[in-house]
Amino acid sequence: MQVPLLRLQCGVNSYDWGKIGHESAAAKYAAITAGSDFSIEAEKPYAELWMGTHPSLPSKDVETQRTLLDMVQDNQALISKEVSERYGGKLPFLFKVLSIQKALSIQAHPNKKLAEKLHARDPRNYPDDNHKPEMTIAITPFEGLCGFRPLAEIVHFLNAVAPLRELVGTQAASQFESVVQGFEDSQDSEQMAKNKDALRSLFTSLMNSSPESIETATQKLVSTAQDSPDTFATSTSTSDANPSNPAELAALITRLNGQFPNDIGLFVFFFLNFVKLAPGEAMFLKADDIHAYISGDIIECMASSDNVVRAGFTPKFKDVDTLTEMLTYSYAPIEEQKLEPTDYPYAVLNASAYSSGSSSVLYDPPIEEFSVVKTDLKRAGAKATFDALVGPSILICTSGTGKITVGHKTEEVKEGYVFFVGANAECIIESTGSGEENVFTTYKAFCDLTGKEDMVNGN
Repeated sequence: MQVPLLRLQCGVNSYDWGKIGHESAAAKYAAITAGSDFSIEAEKPYAELWMGTHPSLPSKDVETQRTLLDMVQDNQALISKEVSERYGGKLPFLFKVLSIQKALSIQAHPNKKLAEKLHARDPRNYPDDNHKPEMTIAITPFEGLCGFRPLAEIVHFLNAVAPLRELVGTQAASQFESVVQGFEDSQDSEQMAKNKDALRSLFTSLMNSSPESIETATQKLVSTAQDSPDTFATSTSTSDANPSNPAELAALITRLNGQFPNDIGLFVFFFLNFVKLAPGEAMFLKADDIHAYISGDIIECMASSDNVVRAGFTPKFKDVDTLTEMLTYSYAPIEEQKLEPTDYPYAVLNASAYSSGSSSVLYDPPIEEFSVVKTDLKRAGAKATFDALVGPSILICTSGTGKITVGHKTEEVKEGYVFFVGANAECIIESTGSGEENVFTTYKAFCDLTGKEDMVNGN
């Protein structure tokens, strides 16, 4: 059998929210291994580099130009018999680099059961029948919205942001407050169910606002943000829930309105956690979790699906009824959405790697389709040897230079290079760059079913 190490050529999608031209990491990485028909256009937005077998934009073997999908379906051993049988001869995950210049949709991804229903009913807008839990790891400083805020914060904003209260309606706001006030942090299951129902009702009321009322409320909101940024969204009566940086919040509202004027997303903002991730920080989004990305470059890994239910900050198809029905309405502080990496036990670092403070850390969400290992090798000759896995891996380099070895095959690795590593193969990576600024950083997405067979999200 051929040595299962392939260098991949990966396509890039151009969406309205992508970073422009050479500013886009997704475009830069795509250009490094692109065919002769691709060159970066200076004024064009480039949003997503796709690495995997998804039929919308499948990766290709650089040498033969065959698609990875074709190759793994031809040779089951490349992804292992277990993975092939469980996932219909396809890679169970889709690995991406996103470069975000402006906000992308207020959205959620359906669970498996709902995905099947949506795909059968509307295959044009829901192109497959799979669920799409996903994980985000920041490459550059990242801003986003993720999950519903703690209820006390929502109550605060209903009182501190007059246009928000007007938009949802005084009656809906008062009903919500009468259910949750005093019980915002209750752990009683009956009360928590009431809280979620109240949140569902309030959020649905917001999402069904008329375009005219959204426009009126937006003008008031933006004018307050611009006129008094230092006290924006603050209140003396609930001062413990005041935003920590009102001026930053005001500037963000102004910026988002510049990108999507008079958009319901501006008001959804007050319902969701605003999250900032530093490079290396991560968050995990289960199926049916509401979120939106605002800016930054990220590594994203997800179940192999392209299903998105959108309801704001987008020129694309919106499906407000489905979104408001499908959400879990879980509410929690942002810390609970973040995913802390742990040391990866199945990589052995050599002496040079240890002494230079190199590391291999694991981002391991509670699902079976994927995990990601980030490795930083900080000195020439620093080496990490990864144990063979039952399933396949895809590796991308985001900085530095090095080499990768699988079996008797060794290839050089530079920023933007992407490799497929077949199942049951030991993989060694080594830094060849010198100097502290030349850290050799790779992200390796993989599926290893051992011990994870029961951890299914969305069934």
